[in-house]
Amino acid sequence: MMTSIRLIALTSLAAVASLAPMAKADEWNKKTVLTVNETIQLPTVVLQPGTYTFKLLDSQSDRHIVQVFDKDGMHLITTILAIPNYRLQPTGKSEFAFWEVPAGQPPAMRAWFYPGDNFGQEFAYPKNMSTQIASSAKMTVPTTTATTVEEYKSAPISATSETGDTATLDSNTYTRTEVAPEPQPAPAPVETPREVAAAAPAPEPVQADTPAELPHTASSMPLIGLLGLVSMAGFFALRANRARS
Repeated sequence: MMTSIRLIALTSLAAVASLAPMAKADEWNKKTVLTVNETIQLPTVVLQPGTYTFKLLDSQSDRHIVQVFDKDGMHLITTILAIPNYRLQPTGKSEFAFWEVPAGQPPAMRAWFYPGDNFGQEFAYPKNMSTQIASSAKMTVPTTTATTVEEYKSAPISATSETGDTATLDSNTYTRTEVAPEPQPAPAPVETPREVAAAAPAPEPVQADTPAELPHTASSMPLIGLLGLVSMAGFFALRANRARS
């Protein structure tokens, strides 16, 4: 029963169904015991079915050199140069990722993630192997020329493309994080200025043009009558004057 629980608790990112790993661990060196029931490929050696112990090299300066021991952790089998591989969602179990390889070849281990860690160990392969893997996986593969532990401590890591070309390794591919943008405070509501109907300006008083001549609105009859009265008065005055003389 315990074995089946361990098999369920440890999964592979590449879904290699035939692998049945079981894991135990130590915080400092990330000690992990892996049991596999078929052959698997590592950068420097092929592991036959069995139980193996993975540890980080006991180094304060470089935390990306992986050592593989036998089941008891007493006999060193190989040392592997790695680079950090970032994952967004760490899990509570060890995980091993595998490259897609040509048919008939053993699964090639790509990376190892310790429980709860965001950063795992991405393995660098020798040039001839990285070329085959890159061609099959259609991806660039980390590549190294180091062959000894001392070389691993300072060896540069390049990248091999699917066409076999060598290029500088883009470290952002493995170390960048997808950071969600910080929530921004909601903008303060902007009061839309109300459209106020402008009052129509009062019309300016219009100055009426003063006519050059007064309008002829009065009748001429009173004037004629007045002239007649004056004439009669003059006539009677003249007659009276003659009578006195």
